Amino acid sequence: MSAAILKSHEKDLGGGFVVRRLLPSAVKQAVGPFIFFDHFGPIDVAPDANHDVRPHPHIGLATVTYLFEGAIDHRDSIGSYQRIEPGAINWMTAGRGIVHSERTPHDLAGQPHRTHGLQLWAALPKAHEEDEPSFTHTPQADIPVVPLDGAVVKVLIGTAFGRTSPVRTYMPTLYLDVALQAGRELRLEGLPPEAAIYPVSGEVSVDGAALVPHTMALIEAGSVPVVTAGGGPAQFVVIGGAPLDGHRYLFWNFVSSSKERLAQAADDWSAQRMGQVPGETEFIPLPKAPLRPAS
Repeated sequence: MSAAILKSHEKDLGGGFVVRRLLPSAVKQAVGPFIFFDHFGPIDVAPDANHDVRPHPHIGLATVTYLFEGAIDHRDSIGSYQRIEPGAINWMTAGRGIVHSERTPHDLAGQPHRTHGLQLWAALPKAHEEDEPSFTHTPQADIPVVPLDGAVVKVLIGTAFGRTSPVRTYMPTLYLDVALQAGRELRLEGLPPEAAIYPVSGEVSVDGAALVPHTMALIEAGSVPVVTAGGGPAQFVVIGGAPLDGHRYLFWNFVSSSKERLAQAADDWSAQRMGQVPGETEFIPLPKAPLRPAS
């Protein structure tokens, strides 16, 4: 059963690259550890479009990037390089601080192509907020796939339907990618204390109530929701986990349990003390708006 419905709002990241943002929300700051949820695309990228994201910093969180279409080149200040492609999970732990860029691969630059995906942030537990930064790529071939009657479930993170993802996390976390055949349904048993359902494509209903595109259904703790596809195939994701160990503050790309730590990170980035992506000199400057962390 849905406890509440979250509506998305559009955010232009520059160059006409618009995302739909569901978390954080005034209704719910986080679902399990997930404190940030962006859905981008599907976008038909013109040959002259530039959707590169220049080097920028993070602290106190892990970025979780998952593509349905397209490709992204990831580079970061600890020397990681990874071509991110559909079906893989890319988990970057920012910890005490990391800088990364996300750019169109050279073979796609100047060519018409399509991009579609999700980027989530998982807030790190307080005990791990200052961990060393790291990057882990789990290829599509290593993601468990569970074929069911009328559905296929990819266990991106966590355990579901008897399978466990190899992606390591800092707290109990669930992330599923589900494809449903037209008119078929799936019972989601054993969900974590906090969980939500987001439709990626097609018509989806939760316990008989239609879920409007670009909205997220928060699931009541202990309930067993039934998700049904409409007249055509549908795709949705399930996210969730154990509740965060306390409130988090957000400012720009920073997440922390301490407002003072956000201010320190802002000062460090302004002074370019957070490292540099090898081979890159560009960077996104700190927003000119004063530091007023979202509560």
